[in-house]
Amino acid sequence: MKFYILTDLEGVAGTDRFTQTRTTDAGPEAKGPSMTQLGREVNACVEGIRAVYPEAVIDVWDGHGSCGLFPDDLVGCRYQREFRPHQGQLHDYAAMLFVGQHAMAGTYNAPLCHTYSSREVMYYRLNGVFIGEFGARAFLAGVQSVPTIFLSGDDKAALEAKLFVPQIETVVTKQGTGFESAIHLDPDESCRLIREGAERSVRRMHEISPFTGFTAPYTFEARHYNKYWTETRKPNPKREYVDDYTYRIVSDDIFALPF
Repeated sequence: MKFYILTDLEGVAGTDRFTQTRTTDAGPEAKGPSMTQLGREVNACVEGIRAVYPEAVIDVWDGHGSCGLFPDDLVGCRYQREFRPHQGQLHDYAAMLFVGQHAMAGTYNAPLCHTYSSREVMYYRLNGVFIGEFGARAFLAGVQSVPTIFLSGDDKAALEAKLFVPQIETVVTKQGTGFESAIHLDPDESCRLIREGAERSVRRMHEISPFTGFTAPYTFEARHYNKYWTETRKPNPKREYVDDYTYRIVSDDIFALPF
């Protein structure tokens, strides 16, 4: 039995400022504690899976832009960075789980919310529906017949997950009170709840259907905070440019979209 854990850094307990997640803002040492906590939360998730399937093969993708994990911190799983199974190679996996997830850009009182790029992207929409990293990746898994069964992160990320996958098991690591503020669980308590939640999700995974809520043709729209045109960014013939900030792509292939 194989499981795939997709990780990010902004959703872990104790992290509510971008300086805790970005190498460029305050140097690599500033995000070290967040990375350590993410490793602990991933290990807790792994323990929860192994409580049900002791011999499971568990792959962990480091999904944070500037890296969010210290690979040597991980126990009982395989670290991945370049290989991204959710982009078309998930067929051998029984289920996908999220650890450390944040909400999509523009979500009210959602700490560190963004969609792929916190500095560039105002929103993504798919077939007219606002969509963030969770929804996009859960759908990529769903079209490969793989259910997304678990998410840990802030309370708004958990609500967002339930919009797309109502039966998903979630663990809330913090209650968002603003863009860079939250009320956090104790880090040890967060790990305990993640371990228990991951175990419940694996025991229930046959009750959770793959998310397949969109149908082709897919109309993808992205809007950026700043003008899209720069001297180094040239027009792409596969994109329809709505204005200086927004472009669209229409495709029958979901894997052709920038998820």
